[in-house]
Amino acid sequence: MNPLFDRKLFVPDGEAHVMPDGRLYVYGSIDISGSKTYCGEYYHVVSTDDPKLENWVDHGISFATTPEFVGDLYAPGTHLYAPDALHKDGKYYLYYCTSTGAEGVAVSDSPAGPFGDPRPVKGVDGSGIDPAVFVDDDGSIYYLWGQFTLSGAKLNEDMASIDESTLHTDILTEEEHGFHEGASLRKYNGKYYLAYTSVERGTACCIAYAMSDNPLGPYKKCGVIVDNTGCDPQSWNDHGSMECFKGQWYVFYHRSSQNTLCNRRMCAEKIFFDENGMIKEAPMTTGGAAGAVSAYKPIDGGMACRVAGCCIVPDDGGVEKLIPAEAVHTWRRWAKFDSLDFGAGAKSVQLTARGHGTVLFVVENSAELCRIDVDSDDFTTYSADVAVSGEHCVWVRFLNGDVELRSFVFS
Repeated sequence: MNPLFDRKLFVPDGEAHVMPDGRLYVYGSIDISGSKTYCGEYYHVVSTDDPKLENWVDHGISFATTPEFVGDLYAPGTHLYAPDALHKDGKYYLYYCTSTGAEGVAVSDSPAGPFGDPRPVKGVDGSGIDPAVFVDDDGSIYYLWGQFTLSGAKLNEDMASIDESTLHTDILTEEEHGFHEGASLRKYNGKYYLAYTSVERGTACCIAYAMSDNPLGPYKKCGVIVDNTGCDPQSWNDHGSMECFKGQWYVFYHRSSQNTLCNRRMCAEKIFFDENGMIKEAPMTTGGAAGAVSAYKPIDGGMACRVAGCCIVPDDGGVEKLIPAEAVHTWRRWAKFDSLDFGAGAKSVQLTARGHGTVLFVVENSAELCRIDVDSDDFTTYSADVAVSGEHCVWVRFLNGDVELRSFVFS
């Protein structure tokens, strides 16, 4: 369910790949909780063999710009931006970029790393961000990179330089395709799909896609795969990928949290192709790949897929909570949880919160389930009677005052 990983692990810019061992691996940046800047000095690799994408293994630090990984190749404090990875001839190659514009490759015998022997990618190093790599059916490997304008070329056999005779610039542009950054290339039914961060809806909050008959284009802009607008009051950025795992295609994307541009978390949604190969836009959900979420298990504030007039911050225990913003009109302060499964029927809800105000639970068509008055300076559990069955989206609305919502559960 969303977010995918442990709440203490902030992984944006996720590139998901099924590796030869059959596991699904996610390679991404790492945001540092509480930091006001993007990314940190290291990467983690996270993997799963769970068809519902619920149980993940964090393999720890896989690569860093610290001296033990890179020697004196990069200055201490250099941040690592969005990576990608591939497998070839028993080796795993991690392609990375840094806050200084460097692009390089490191190698491992394991898909989880650690990755070593870092080298600049000749012909690309110093010219941009967000490397994307793709292995075609004939074994040819393509390398794409860039912000605002996407460039690409074939990768040479040394895995650390491009064949400049194949270089294409302007594969995607902001003017024609809404391209911002974060390209990710996949193939489906003989067509090439470029997923990328798009500004077509005003900010860089959606992942769009373009299609072509050739990996280096030309590409035709098609539509939006997922839009994370509204996941956090400060959110403006998205970046992700598509991957097929155990017969199902998914889009991997991130959401901001803690009322910042940063502190981004990895999420996933199922996606589907129509008879023409077009992808229907996937809504943000609470359940993600797992589908509906049981209403009978505790649901914390961080599982809200959309918020309005609220910010999401961690309390001292690291659990996320929702805090209404005083300046916003009460009717606009809410958090949406989509979708909750009540089965044969719930009779009560238990809310853990503190503060002074009223919390209203509603479902579709503003049907009210209950309202709870919160009046405590310490986290306290309140109960109320409800009558609801089946599957529903639930909105938690804050009617007045300031209330910190830690979690709720139905019974």
